[in-house]
Amino acid sequence: MAGSIKYKPKYGNSYAVVVGVNAYKHAPPLGYACNDATVFADQLANKFGFPSSKVTLLLDDNATLERIRAAIAELARATQDDDRVIIFYAGHGHTVSGNRREAGFLVPVGGNSDDTSTLLPWDELVSHGNLIRAKHVLYIMDACYSGLISTRKLAPGSARIARDMLSRYSRQYLTAGKADEVVADGGGPRKGHSMFTGHLLDGMDGEAASDDGIITANKLMAYVYDRVVRDPRSGQSPHYGWLDGDGDLFFTDPKVDPDPTKEKDTNDTLVVVPPDLQAPEEAVISPPDLDQVKTYLSENRHRIQLNELVMRQLRTAQQRLGEDEFPVHGPIGPEDFAERLQKYEKAMEDLLRTTVLLGRWAEQDQQSVIRQVAHVLAGRIEVKSGLVVYLALRSYPMVLSMYAGGIGAVDGENYLALKTLFTTPVSDHRNGGSKTVLESTVNAMLDVDRSEAFKMLPGFDNKYVPRSEYLFTRMQPILEDILFLGSRYEQLFDRFELFYALCYADLTGRSWAPPGRFGWKYTGKFHGEDPFNELVEEAKRERDNWAPVKAGMFGGSSNRFLEVAGGFKAGLLDKLSWF
Repeated sequence: MAGSIKYKPKYGNSYAVVVGVNAYKHAPPLGYACNDATVFADQLANKFGFPSSKVTLLLDDNATLERIRAAIAELARATQDDDRVIIFYAGHGHTVSGNRREAGFLVPVGGNSDDTSTLLPWDELVSHGNLIRAKHVLYIMDACYSGLISTRKLAPGSARIARDMLSRYSRQYLTAGKADEVVADGGGPRKGHSMFTGHLLDGMDGEAASDDGIITANKLMAYVYDRVVRDPRSGQSPHYGWLDGDGDLFFTDPKVDPDPTKEKDTNDTLVVVPPDLQAPEEAVISPPDLDQVKTYLSENRHRIQLNELVMRQLRTAQQRLGEDEFPVHGPIGPEDFAERLQKYEKAMEDLLRTTVLLGRWAEQDQQSVIRQVAHVLAGRIEVKSGLVVYLALRSYPMVLSMYAGGIGAVDGENYLALKTLFTTPVSDHRNGGSKTVLESTVNAMLDVDRSEAFKMLPGFDNKYVPRSEYLFTRMQPILEDILFLGSRYEQLFDRFELFYALCYADLTGRSWAPPGRFGWKYTGKFHGEDPFNELVEEAKRERDNWAPVKAGMFGGSSNRFLEVAGGFKAGLLDKLSWF
């Protein structure tokens, strides 16, 4: 088992299987697949230390089903635990609809789409990856409909030291497009290459390198994603992530001490691992629903229809959130907690997508719809006995809505909507009277945090702020599907959580507020990122012309914001021992 093997923070051998097909026997020819494969193989050998004898290049007539299978099988025989492997394919892909799900295939040179026995199934390729002993395996697929691979479970995003990433098992993938997209054979930044591989090669030539020159699989994949989706000639969206494990393949040598007994070096390279940008297949909202919401938001005369649509979604969500589905008694192990979170998220899918749009575009006359979401989700929680964690989790749907709408609001600089999301008064089911929805939900989730329930989730046990890290990975697919944020997502998430914390401090008059991921970035030790000080400097520059205070946040005063931020800095951030 991979989890029982002690990997070293260095590589033994490096292997690659690189396939490119232009001249198909039973499929339309391609123009650049062979060139893509050839140049990619040359880069591995000449730039990244892959021995030429261990790079298998299969082009056109050599790219038969039998030879591809044989090359993959050879990797299983030849590799050792501390090796790295890259499997690259440029050519046609094919999709077949089955009874339960679609199946994806690679098309070898003699492959016939009418006979799946002549094709290479994705599932076979991935399952053979489990037989390869190498600790790091990366699949790069420049193929039509290759997005099918990304429906598998992914690991969360994080940041770790290079030594750790080199010592962890991983199976990673980068595909050229979603399952319903035809990817471009040409038209990219490099003449003679596909759109996808052109940007991939640019990244390998240094564009994806960190400040210290390190290129990891995830740095490269995030770069390719961002460049392809923003290329005006592109009609495809690459997907990337993990099939298994949470390590990271290094293209360049991070030059860490290979002694596995040595303590972590605090000056070691920090590896930022971008979370996957793939929306789960079940999370896709139907285009007519999204289009309706957008239409109703575009003109104030549709405010009644907008209200009715949101109320329908709220009623549906309420039915799904009943106590029959979410009892407040019962077991609370890691699997129970994870399953409950997923059930909440499933019940809220449609409403969350609508809330993203409300946060992004709702104007003055449409704020009442946002308030209605808060009243229904946060204001109708009954007082009753039960397990503290499960009682508190009844506020989780509102937390999800606050993050969805809040990040949408920050993206659109719609601070009026953000203010409404935070300050709508709701019933205080604990003490009677009323509280702002922000105070109500934060107080409830603190009960969950005290139990360290989010630390029970796989991969979150060693996080400083596991709830924030979990929401970071969970909210991204929802927002990406609708707002197409790309690499801006992390910045917007951190900015939202800063407002979430600072507004709570302002409303409660306290110097403490729940820290998010921005906490471990404080002081700028992580590649210069310090969202807190960046926000403070922005407020200082713009003073009372700053958009958040013009919208009425922090009493409409930049001085008040700076006072709150100063108290938060002294009362919490300066006391954190995370650095």
